[in-house]
Formats: sequence, structure tokens, C-alpha cells
Amino acid sequence: MRCVCAVQLISHRLLPPLFNNIRSLTTHVPRNMPLTFEQISKLPASKVAGELQDIPPPPKVELGSSIESLFSPIPYERQIYCNRTLDMKVIKAIGFDMDYTLAQYIPETFECLAHRLTKENLVHVKGYPEIVLDFQFEWRFMQKGLTIDKIRGNVIKRDRHQYVKLAYHGFRELSKEDRNSIYDKELREELNNHSHYNMIDTLFSLAEAHTFMQLVELVDNHPNILGGKTYQEIYTDLRGAVDLCHRDGSLKAHVAADPEKYIYKDSSIVPILDNFRKGGKKLFLATNSLWDYANVVMNFLICGRVKEDKNDEWLKHFDVVITGCGKPEFFTSKRPLYEVHTPTGMLFNTDNGSPREPLDLTAQPQIANEEVCCLTKDGKARVFQSGYYTDLHRFLGVNLGSEVLYVGDHIFGDILKSKKSLNWRTMLVFPELEAELVGLQKAHGTQEPMMQARLERKQLEHEFHLYEHHLKLNPDDTEAKEVLQELHQKRASVKERYESCVIEHHKHFHSVWGQIMKAGAQNSFFAEQVERFACLYSSHVANLLLVTPTTFFEAEIALQPHENTLVSDELLRRFSFSKHVTPVRNKRQRTE
Repeated sequence: MRCVCAVQLISHRLLPPLFNNIRSLTTHVPRNMPLTFEQISKLPASKVAGELQDIPPPPKVELGSSIESLFSPIPYERQIYCNRTLDMKVIKAIGFDMDYTLAQYIPETFECLAHRLTKENLVHVKGYPEIVLDFQFEWRFMQKGLTIDKIRGNVIKRDRHQYVKLAYHGFRELSKEDRNSIYDKELREELNNHSHYNMIDTLFSLAEAHTFMQLVELVDNHPNILGGKTYQEIYTDLRGAVDLCHRDGSLKAHVAADPEKYIYKDSSIVPILDNFRKGGKKLFLATNSLWDYANVVMNFLICGRVKEDKNDEWLKHFDVVITGCGKPEFFTSKRPLYEVHTPTGMLFNTDNGSPREPLDLTAQPQIANEEVCCLTKDGKARVFQSGYYTDLHRFLGVNLGSEVLYVGDHIFGDILKSKKSLNWRTMLVFPELEAELVGLQKAHGTQEPMMQARLERKQLEHEFHLYEHHLKLNPDDTEAKEVLQELHQKRASVKERYESCVIEHHKHFHSVWGQIMKAGAQNSFFAEQVERFACLYSSHVANLLLVTPTTFFEAEIALQPHENTLVSDELLRRFSFSKHVTPVRNKRQRTE
């Protein structure tokens, strides 16, 4: 698979900011004319100009029936991209996360549900004012890969070097000067301090981040309304409200009652699983969700069954299922392994078969007397809870982490930890990549003039500083002064042309945060993590249907700046910059 080269682009500061009047950056920010409760409740919809990107639903991927169709070009958004060469012949077992990997949630319903339940917990459990219940939710405003600054009440976007390229305080964009005055003083590693910062690394976090921005606006405009809570205390309350949605089962109870309302149907999942099993791969499901919820979701996805029609037939598509595995601790901390009795949801200690829960006077089934190493019963995967990765390796019969490929959506919990701790091969799926690839194709016509202007600007900057230095040493050189003035004018013109190209290019991407894989002209921090820890990445798990169990994924050749310079020089020649630059160079040569 060949990777699409994303152009180095976009200085977000070229775009008009929503607000630049931030006066205090570490405490609540009062206004001369504070927003009313009604105005705050409608943020950010009233402050957004431009298009916000949707998250595409699962694609309809089908294998062609003829041999010729197998060689048809694969659309960019259906391809699997390779950071690290991977030979599928070496892979013995393939694992899948469930939430946002096999199961893609419908954001218009699921994310809005999460936002509503979080607001209710803030009001009814944490004691927040009822105005919070009126907060509206524009889930498209947020983007995966951003970082929450819990201390200052900001949401920031970092590049791969940990420099902050874009920052919002509430829904107000910080000026470049304010942004730099805060974060240029920070040590780069401090941005990884989880007590101060929290990364939005899964779609589950969109509602959390959005609500935090709303609460920052609330307390800035009405400082006494939350009793003097700091931004960090507000975030702690918010985090507790979000966790409660999962812990009390309210979020998943709504999904279980009507899966079709909250989860996309995906006809590609069963063919993918069958394709890999026929190719000799063992398959496992490893999810943090407990059995009761996993059974609901997988019944809907694989069998189309809901409520009383549920059964355990979907287990025939796997060799082993681990629920409640508690990633990322599953990869690093040894914990007891329990077997799930699927009809009742009871847990059995795999050491002696004693029931863990529930315990009453009724006769309990004794299923754990069988050898745990026996993976399947009646052709169906056995289901376990908790445990440690060594248990899973034993079930799968693998000796090395490099024999396992794990597919997930969470860059930290699924990808980074399994890669660093176990040396598993990894594949990240994130549907935002599809929108990014579509945007890149639409923006194709803007890339060459933007690159041309960028290279020309670089050359003019170099010549300008050479002449500037020359005049410091030779202040009476009148000809050099004329050339310097000419260069100054050309530099301003090229800069204006470049900024115009960037703004035009940016129109094809998220109007607030830009490309998910870029921050300014650099790769974003999220893209850096993808490159470091995801062997493969793609827009959706359905794209696996277009590869075989023996596919050889080969990484692209990585070019460093000195190698890219050769390409840039060739572009300089191709763009015929000599008509702009050569006369200046000749004059400089004469002054020497």
C-alpha cells in the first residue's frame, strides 16, 4: 500500500481568530460585557464561521467477484497505510477492540447522549447550576488529538515537537502573543504531565472536552456561579460526571435499549473475520466493556439481533473473547482471570471454578472445571474477564508479541501501550482520516502554488538576510541597499501570496482546528504518535476486507530534511524562479 503524501502546510494564525481579547490566562477571565446564560448555552454555534467536518459512517466495502477486480485501484480513503513494514504471514493472531473499532457509534445520537448525561450528572450529582442543562452541543466543533489544559482552562493543538500551534480559552482563540507567553515558558515534556494536561485521544472524549469549554465560558462570564472553583477543580468534577455515565450503566443502558439508534450497521465485519480465519489466523476480541454490554453490541453488529432475540452465536467468529480487560493495565499489570458464564454473566475463578458473583441459594453451573487452555466450546469462543496478556498469549498459542496484530481506535490504551509493553504489531483506525484524505484530494490544486510560494519565500528570506548582513559590514554600498529594498518588496508580495494559498487550502479541512495530522507546517502531536506506535493505520476496520491474510505491508522510504532539500531544489528549477531571483543573485555577486 502506498501512502498519500500530505503537503506541509497551514499556519493557523493566518486565519481570523474568534477572539483575541484574553487578559488573564491562568485565572478566570471576566469581561466588561459578560455573556448571558442564554448566549453561553448556545456556544460555540454562534461563534463558528466556516464548515465543520462530519465523521464519515462505515464504508460499504465489497470484494469483486472477478480476478480483474482484485487489481483495480483502491481509493485513497479505503487504503491501509504503513509506518512500519509488516508481513502478515508472520502474524498468528489478530485482535480487535470493540468500541469505535468494530462498533462505530453514530455521533449525532451517541455523542449527544453522552453530553446530556454528563450535564445531568454535573447538576444532580455534583451540584452545578441548572443552566448547565441548557448547554447545547456541537460535536463537530471538537477534534481528536487535541489536549486539555486543566490548569488554565484551555484546549490546545500541539505539533510533533510539542510546540503549541493553536489554543482556545473556552471558545475564544488565544492570540499568538498570548499563546506564546504561556506555552513557550513550558518545558516540552511538561505537556505530557497528566495531572495538568489530558489528551483527547478517543471519540468518547469529544463531549467531555466540549463541556469543559462551555464551563470555562460560564465561570469566566459569571465568576461566582461555581463558588470560586478553579479550572482544574471544574475539570475534576467533569471527569467524575463522565465516569459516572459509564460506571452507573446509564449510557450503555440507552444503547442496549435501541442499538440501531446509536451504532452504525456494518456489513463488512463478518466477511473480514471469516477471511482471516480461513487464512489460518486466530481471532480475539479484547474490550474494556463488560460481557453484558459486549453481548448487546456484538449481537447487533454480527447477527442483527437485539433485546430478547440475542444469543451467543456471534462467538463462533472468534477463538477467545476478553471482556472487562481494563486496557492499558491489561498490558502491564498481572490480575486474576475469570471466566464468564455467558447465560448468566456470572464470573468464575479460573483456578478452582468457584463463583464470584452472584452468590445466592440457587444451584450454580460449574463450567470452569474444564481446562482453560481449551479455547472453544461447541465451536464458540470462551469468554473471560480481566486477566493479563500472558493469559491471552497462552490461549492463542503465541510466543512473541510480534506474532499478534491488534486493531484499535485509542492511540494510548490500544496502540501505544501494546506496542511499547508487548511489542504487538498495531493498527489504528480513525474515521477522521477519510475526511482528511477527501480534503487533500479536493485541495490538490492548491498544493503546488502553495509549495511554490513557500519555496520562493524561503529563497528570498535567505537572500534578504545575506544582503542585510552585507550592509552591516559595508554600510555605504548603495547598490546593495537598492537590492535589499527590492528583496523586501518581493518578500512581502510572496508572503501575501503564500498566506492566500494557505487560507484557500484550509477551506477543505476543519474550519477551527485544521487537518488532524498537521499543526502548522509540521505533523501534529497526534500524527507523531500515529507514526511512532501504529504499524498500520486506516480510516476504518472495513478496509481490511481489501487485503489478504498474507499481505506484505511495506513502509515508505523516510526522507530527512537534507534529502528533501534535493527535491526542493528540483522544484525551484521546475518553477523557474530564476526570473524572480537570478537578477538579485547577480547583483549580490557583483557586490562581492
